[in-house]
Amino acid sequence: MGWRTIMISQHAKVSLTTGNLVIQTDSDRLHVPVDQVNVLLIQTLQAVITTAAVAALSEEHVKIIFTGRDGQPICETAECYPHLRTAALVTSQVNWPHDRVANLWTRVVAAKMANQIAVADLLGAETRSLRDEVDKLELDDATNREAVVARQYFPLLFGEDFSRSDLVPENAALNYGYSILLSLVDRVIVSRGYLTCFGIHHKNAGNGFNLGSDLMEPFRPIIDYWVAQQKINDLTPDVKFGLVRLFDLEMTYQGKKELFSNVVEKYVGQCLKYLNAEIDQIRIEVEVPDEVSNYAINDYV
Repeated sequence: MGWRTIMISQHAKVSLTTGNLVIQTDSDRLHVPVDQVNVLLIQTLQAVITTAAVAALSEEHVKIIFTGRDGQPICETAECYPHLRTAALVTSQVNWPHDRVANLWTRVVAAKMANQIAVADLLGAETRSLRDEVDKLELDDATNREAVVARQYFPLLFGEDFSRSDLVPENAALNYGYSILLSLVDRVIVSRGYLTCFGIHHKNAGNGFNLGSDLMEPFRPIIDYWVAQQKINDLTPDVKFGLVRLFDLEMTYQGKKELFSNVVEKYVGQCLKYLNAEIDQIRIEVEVPDEVSNYAINDYV
């Protein structure tokens, strides 16, 4: 898989020639090898992309994300027939052992809560009550500590009156960041032949991305941390660029320094192997770095 995140935010044509994406704008012409691309984010309604470019990007498991009139991600590409998908693999997915599902979900929630506490600590908030809730976490989060912590956590970051349901710029930025994160997680799930609609905790029949919604949880606090550090009056292009470039952030996972996008790939791969009984142990050790606003995007058109 590639490593470059490309954003297109102005009038442009994206085509393909000899294994390279050609991005033609009013003032420039850029060539990018397809196999170097991780995500192509088309952040404008004034761009066109050829079917040859879409096909070549899909063959390299590149996620193409389109945004709507409000600037929020509105749709994305998903491979219909990844090479690794077989009837046996899908059958194993819908029959993942309950004990493995419960154990993994417990660890996912624990990792998310640990990172929420880390973020609140970095922002100087009092976290004793959050830590008390972690101590109450049970197998499969039977008492829904995740929701209890979330109700306390967001007001610590954005103020006592803050609610995730409010129509405010902070929530628009959070939703934008989560959407990009979900796309990255889904990309890994699909590239390994699994279906995104069968989750381990999220079971909404109308949600085609239940599994991605489950596995993205430990990384949400990194989005939260960046948004909480900004003064956001609107979901401007600069805010979107800042959120996208988070995925080029260097962070520590399982004790090693990795780019955020690579961490997502390794983490999701490990979770799938655990659920499919290819490994018997799973560790989720994601550390929230304290320099989340210092990285630049790879390409900005």
